[in-house]
Amino acid sequence: MVKHPGAQPPDTDDLDELRSAAASCEGCDLFRDATRTVFGDGPGSADAVFVGEQPGDQEDRAGEPFVGPAGRLLDRALEEAGIDRERAYVTNAVKHFKFEPRGKRRIHKKPTRSEVVACRPWLTAELAAIRPALVVCLGATAAQSLLGTGFKLTDHRGEILDLPGFPARVTATQHPSAVLRAPDRDAAYQDLVRDLRVAAEELRRAGTRQPG
Repeated sequence: MVKHPGAQPPDTDDLDELRSAAASCEGCDLFRDATRTVFGDGPGSADAVFVGEQPGDQEDRAGEPFVGPAGRLLDRALEEAGIDRERAYVTNAVKHFKFEPRGKRRIHKKPTRSEVVACRPWLTAELAAIRPALVVCLGATAAQSLLGTGFKLTDHRGEILDLPGFPARVTATQHPSAVLRAPDRDAAYQDLVRDLRVAAEELRRAGTRQPG
């Protein structure tokens, strides 16, 4: 496994300071080809943190997470599930877009385990700063970043678990981009909404200011 120096966030719980520091991160080699670091976005008092795998092409260009088709689908699913999008923070396990060029297009390429590990200090710093009631992992890469490589999304999706090292609960579901690629997109979308409804119920149980 390729070893990377890893991210080195400053010792602060100020998200603006973390975002500023992440902009010059060279903790792994992905910064060389990506346009910019794509840090998380949302309120520092968020009830829930949603963690994806990495920014996509549109996110890399815009510098914001979940602004492409998968982000729009997530917004729709959150509304249907009864989760207040304004009280959610969205981020990724890896903050740089990894891709392979194909003509004029840039095609998503899954980050390696070492790249996920190198970037994990940023995610840890975000969670420590926000202290959410619930973390929702979107896809296997995000889930394994926080719960270890032994975590199987197919076995545990939609379950509410303890998050090691944090006073929060965690749950995992599929990434919205997987819904967009699914042969039966409608069924995959309904599965996502079902999992998010479990998350919504956990947020209400925790006493957060979510729709009743």
